[in-house]
Amino acid sequence: MPVTYSSYLKLDQLLSLQQPLSRGPEHDETLFIVIHQVYELWFKEILHELDYLERLLEGQDLPRAHHTLKRVLTILKVVVAQIDVLETMTPLEFLSFRERLEKGSGFQSFQFRELEFVLGQKRKSAVTHYPEGSEARRRLEQRLTQRTLWDSFLRLLAARKYPVPAALLQRDVTQPVTESAELHPVLIDVYRRDPDVAGLCERLVDLDEGIQEWRYRHVKMVQRTIGTRPGTGGSEGAAYLVTTLNHPCFPDLWSIRTEL
Repeated sequence: MPVTYSSYLKLDQLLSLQQPLSRGPEHDETLFIVIHQVYELWFKEILHELDYLERLLEGQDLPRAHHTLKRVLTILKVVVAQIDVLETMTPLEFLSFRERLEKGSGFQSFQFRELEFVLGQKRKSAVTHYPEGSEARRRLEQRLTQRTLWDSFLRLLAARKYPVPAALLQRDVTQPVTESAELHPVLIDVYRRDPDVAGLCERLVDLDEGIQEWRYRHVKMVQRTIGTRPGTGGSEGAAYLVTTLNHPCFPDLWSIRTEL
């Protein structure tokens, strides 16, 4: 059989995956399912691009690294914009099928947890939310022991003969990325005399800001949809999501702003 548009994209399978559980079904449940399935597809693509970006950084391929970051940033804009679509659903429209979600919650998105790990926001406790032997847990355990995007960036700096502190290059990668005052003079030097790498730093700040923007918009969407109610699956809902705000992935790149 020749390859067709439909066969290549597996459209028969793809379009059969939207299966509302409410009676009727409720009109807005299809939108809810489609939006969240699309989110997971974009998370998959972002992870794919960030894995590639890490290899480019460690190979000192700055042109392709810039291009890949630009693609990720463009995807993030689409991810944030999708919240506009979700917010066309009123609180009553969501409540019409919410109980059908039972214990299902966006908190359980293992791909978003993977994304957090890649960006340095690692928490061993996050792994335990997934059953032993599950594919989700296997993937998170693997991500937990892998270097982060920031680690790959520091290796790029070291390869370009910048005096990156040895402790940072040899750190325990299962721990979250934290600010290092020792690194600040190195980054300031980069900004003052290395425009190619300084530009890369700015794109990393864009990435960090994009993730923070998505978190903020997500919080406001939840607040306008369910208010202060607990989230599905027993989570704290908006109360928990608020605690995730203002935690940068690359804190050093923000801190040096007052020192440049």
